[in-house]
Amino acid sequence: MLSRAAILSGQTSRALVALSRATGTTAASNAAAAATDSSSSSTALRPVRQEPGKVRFGFVPEEWFQMFHSKTGVTGPYAFAFTVSTYLLSKEIYVLEHEYYSGLSLALIWIVAIKKLGPKLAATLDKQIDNYEKDWNEGRVQEKQVLEEQIADEEKAQWSMEGQNILIQAKRENVGLQLEAAYRERIIAAYQAIKNRLDYQVEIANAETRIAQRNLVEYVVSKVKAAITPDQEKQNINKCISDLALLAKA
Repeated sequence: MLSRAAILSGQTSRALVALSRATGTTAASNAAAAATDSSSSSTALRPVRQEPGKVRFGFVPEEWFQMFHSKTGVTGPYAFAFTVSTYLLSKEIYVLEHEYYSGLSLALIWIVAIKKLGPKLAATLDKQIDNYEKDWNEGRVQEKQVLEEQIADEEKAQWSMEGQNILIQAKRENVGLQLEAAYRERIIAAYQAIKNRLDYQVEIANAETRIAQRNLVEYVVSKVKAAITPDQEKQNINKCISDLALLAKA
């Protein structure tokens, strides 16, 4: 029996090999997908409706006659066809057996059917193709309209977002003005409070000065009155009476 370490090492090696294969396959598939996408995006073209080329006699391409016209003129292709057919018939290379006449009869039937039923069938098929192309173009036009509406909605959303940015800026400026007004109101309030306090101190100082002056005047008056003697007061009274008498005589 194998040891447990050998079994684990074998399982580990197999897991590493599987992982490397998966990684290589994924990388290769991604590279192939990228190459395919790039080649398809570079070579992809919008399908265009192809119109059949011009023919003569129902099956001969117009290019055949144009090739002969540049070298032999207008009758060249007809002369070549007549000469070749005469040569094949005269040398019995092409034998006119019963299958030829059967084929000629079938060709006449086909020509008559094409002339009679061909235009109607062609008109029906062209109508179906036109309807298919109309449906395809209608889907493309509708998708284009949807994309244009989405573009218009996106432009409107961008314009609205610009308006929101302008509104936010206006709100910020309004908030700034409100903050400035509140700041100025607080400055005025602080100024008024300081002025009131200073006026109070001035009033206190003025009141103290008035009280001091009044007390000083009363003190001086009381001291002067106290310094006047009764004799001086009597002399002053007599002096006043004599002055009044002189004034009365005058």
